[in-house]
Amino acid sequence: MPNTRTHAPRGALVFDTRLLGRGAGSALTQKRTVPAPDNLRLELIGVPEGADVALEVRYEAVSEGVLATGTATAPLAGECARCLAPVTSSVTVGFQELYLYADGRHDKHDKHDRHDRHDKYDEHEEQDDEEHYLDGDLLDLEPAFRDAIVLALPMSPLCREDCPGLCAECGVPLADAGPGHRHDEVADPRWAALKQLGDQETDQMDRRAGAIDRQEG
Repeated sequence: MPNTRTHAPRGALVFDTRLLGRGAGSALTQKRTVPAPDNLRLELIGVPEGADVALEVRYEAVSEGVLATGTATAPLAGECARCLAPVTSSVTVGFQELYLYADGRHDKHDKHDRHDRHDKYDEHEEQDDEEHYLDGDLLDLEPAFRDAIVLALPMSPLCREDCPGLCAECGVPLADAGPGHRHDEVADPRWAALKQLGDQETDQMDRRAGAIDRQEG
């Protein structure tokens, strides 16, 4: 199926299952470029709202609903956790979700029987007990897509693996400052008065020693 650009942000991740039908065993793969929904981010990095996301999803009709298995590639933008420089990259995630028919066509209490022909998602359902339902003929991928993206975002993004961070004294990025960057040692102001007193005593002792030398000479 050709790659298409979906322009409606609110419906970009909604699939009409009438294209698939309800005959168990039928399958359909779609490729879309969709605008990223809002708030796909952590504190330091995320997917810019409205950015193009490459999406490929295989829909399979099963006796109890539709199994959606997809991959998505999205651009990332944020700042380095060490030096706060801009960071741009991308992330590719996979996701799988079973959407149940809302009209009671399946027996939700007989999970073992309804999974006999679909062992590949048994482990997925054991990890996620929340059941998802079709909204009439519509299947909304956004919750599964959103969870997969956010879980894949780095907690501490870096502009480069060996980023040295910022200078603790002046805040300049150490990568820009170079290996010779340093600061003269600054005396603790609490010791300034004591140092001044010590210098005065040293001067007095030097003058007394000079006077004694002159007398003895």
